[in-house]
Amino acid sequence: MTEPRPATGLLVSALIRRIEAEGGSAMVLARGDAIAGALLLLLADRGVLSGIAERMWRFDGGYGLDFVGPTDPDKPGVAADYIARRRKSDPDLWAVEIDHPEAERIAGEVLL
Repeated sequence: MTEPRPATGLLVSALIRRIEAEGGSAMVLARGDAIAGALLLLLADRGVLSGIAERMWRFDGGYGLDFVGPTDPDKPGVAADYIARRRKSDPDLWAVEIDHPEAERIAGEVLL
């Protein structure tokens, strides 16, 4: 029997509320499938993008955040190009930028 999983749209809403409640900001850059879309997180602190993480299923159970994409995501246009390429092959993909000094920790608490 498989365990039910929360819809991606619900997780995104919860993440945005949590980031904002802790004094940060969040913005959906690309809206994917509300039920089962994959999720990319652009992690930033004071507007400086530090990495792109993807919520991925672990074969040993549960989800984790894996860093993906370019190693220099803060260069102009690099993150946007990466998202565009990914959405070309997966139009159900979500992209959400979260800006908070502890963005990765908060995302982990909400999404994993």
